[in-house]
Amino acid sequence: MSLELGFETIGNATLIVHDGKPVLATDPWLSGTAYFGSWVLSHAVPPEQMANVEAADAIWISHGHPDHLSFETLKKLKDKEILLPDHVGGRIRDYLVSDGYKVRVLKDREWHQISARVRICSIADCNQDAVLLVDIDGTLVANLNDASERGWENFVKHAVKKSDVSFMLALSGFGDADMINFFEPNGDRILPYAAKQLPPGKAIARRIESFGMKYFVPFASLHQYNRADSFWANDYITGPEAHKLGFASETAEIVGPFIKYDCLSRNVELLEPLPNPLVANDPKDFGDDWSQQLTDVDVDEARKYFARIETLRDVVDVIVVRVGGVEHEFPVGSGNNRGVTFEVPRHSFMEAVKWEVFDDLMIGNFTKTTVTGDWTTDEFGTKFTPLVGKYADNGYARTHAEIRKYMAEYRRRAPLDTARSLLAHKNTSFLNSVARTMYSKIAPGSLLHRIGRSSYRKLRGR
Repeated sequence: MSLELGFETIGNATLIVHDGKPVLATDPWLSGTAYFGSWVLSHAVPPEQMANVEAADAIWISHGHPDHLSFETLKKLKDKEILLPDHVGGRIRDYLVSDGYKVRVLKDREWHQISARVRICSIADCNQDAVLLVDIDGTLVANLNDASERGWENFVKHAVKKSDVSFMLALSGFGDADMINFFEPNGDRILPYAAKQLPPGKAIARRIESFGMKYFVPFASLHQYNRADSFWANDYITGPEAHKLGFASETAEIVGPFIKYDCLSRNVELLEPLPNPLVANDPKDFGDDWSQQLTDVDVDEARKYFARIETLRDVVDVIVVRVGGVEHEFPVGSGNNRGVTFEVPRHSFMEAVKWEVFDDLMIGNFTKTTVTGDWTTDEFGTKFTPLVGKYADNGYARTHAEIRKYMAEYRRRAPLDTARSLLAHKNTSFLNSVARTMYSKIAPGSLLHRIGRSSYRKLRGR
């Protein structure tokens, strides 16, 4: 039954908003694969919701990762108006305009009326992520997808206070929705954080309560692995019901990831899409032959790519790329005593270099990553990954001067909120460092360990 006024959630991060008819759909990845064939939807999009996306007046795209910006799907929606967050650099805007799409960039923190009873507000952040607030005649849907709090949280909380009913749509799970294919220098795989399978519900409850929202919908978390060389990561994906594990709250509720909500009756209906089968496809089906080696031209292109990102010189000494059993060294900085090795098939590596989507290569989790020297995999994720995948590839900020200008623009848009966010992140980094040092010297499970853990959580506001 069609909705008069309300919304649906389906696929990975697709929100469909109705006001008499479908008026908006977000991040439509309706079929096919992402990350060089590595990801596929965990559940098939039903015909009704597929038709609703195709009937929507406008499409909002949060950011450039292929499970949110699916060109295969977008080709079928070329008659739609594409709404974009105001990302610094404007890469997605430039590409879609050049390809003939009708594009409108939404100014940050401004409300835009898109139908009689629906208005939206988009906020881009310095991590090249974005959130979308959707006000459906008093019902607030906060589509946070996989964005982390970076200066927009107070704005969202203020909107929540003005709403009658509120929903948070956000990434949750055990932690596989990122790069987790790390190895020790001796070749042993490093067990990912997701292997702990800590109950996601505890973190969900803390987050939704901090925003004062009523309902949580698992979002941007509905994928599985589709290549034989990334199939191992299916051990760490989060099933639809697993998001509820450990959830306890007196003020909020968690509902399923696939729902239909009627704003007039305030009724939640659970959708039941069919699960997609787990299939380990041959990497060659996606152009990847692991025995294929780089050509001299390939090596030169890769060298130019890494050299353009001048900010890497402060972070890593040497990048090693192992393709077809042959290692290629790309000296970057000096004196850091840090290195990283990527073992990767030629086709995907060169596509990532050509299209400047290095993040996609790592998130696919078929690329084997080994960090060496004076840093950890966590530090690699906070130092190397943003400089390459966020600022350089997507934000066009590759030098120190460009980074300063890039960050200054986000500060200009919301000076106070940005300052608060930066302070919170710095304090978190400091607290994490202190906690790691303390815990390494205290026996796990001891009274002192439990007191320290409790104090740490209080300091972080959790």
